[in-house]
Amino acid sequence: MKRKRIPQTTIARLPLYLRYLLKLARKGLRIISSYELAEHVGTNAAQLRKDLSYLGEFGTRGVGYDVAELIRQISKCLGLTKEWKIAIVGMGKLGPALLGYKGFEQEGFKIVAIFDKNPKKIGKKMGNLVVSDVTNLKEVIEKVGGVDIGIITTPASVAQKVANQLIDAGVRAILNFAPVTLGVPSNVVLRQVDLTTELQILSFHLT
Repeated sequence: MKRKRIPQTTIARLPLYLRYLLKLARKGLRIISSYELAEHVGTNAAQLRKDLSYLGEFGTRGVGYDVAELIRQISKCLGLTKEWKIAIVGMGKLGPALLGYKGFEQEGFKIVAIFDKNPKKIGKKMGNLVVSDVTNLKEVIEKVGGVDIGIITTPASVAQKVANQLIDAGVRAILNFAPVTLGVPSNVVLRQVDLTTELQILSFHLT
């Protein structure tokens, strides 16, 4: 049976459900109600049940959801049952901060290559990796057996060029922190993280 197409709004909520469920699992809780789970992610029980219906039939009326089973199903839907390889391009300030974040590997995301164009950084060891010259990006990615996700933390002026290099190297998912809109082919997934835009949205709500 073909699974129903999942709306983007639901996909955006699934990681929030998963985060709270993992917290409950660490505390040893085995069952949670739709009302409690919905409350902790800022939605309502009806929306939560609709979101989870895209994954299958879960929960028992009057009892709730099995925490461990829900973790398994959401993880499977989000593709977290396998390891994804990541390359970071731009080792200024944000790049090293992302490299040092321990949560990535815990969730199945492994950083396997880091790049920069600054001669003073190329060849320097950061964490367990050595900074490679961005001009050799394709060769390095081939050497590590390919990369699933590319993270761009470069200045805006070179972000599109870097995106093109990543795509040419076979990368099909890009997370862009550079404050510029990138153009990518339809078969490449692009997510933009623009902190200035997010602050402007918060400013609007405060006003």
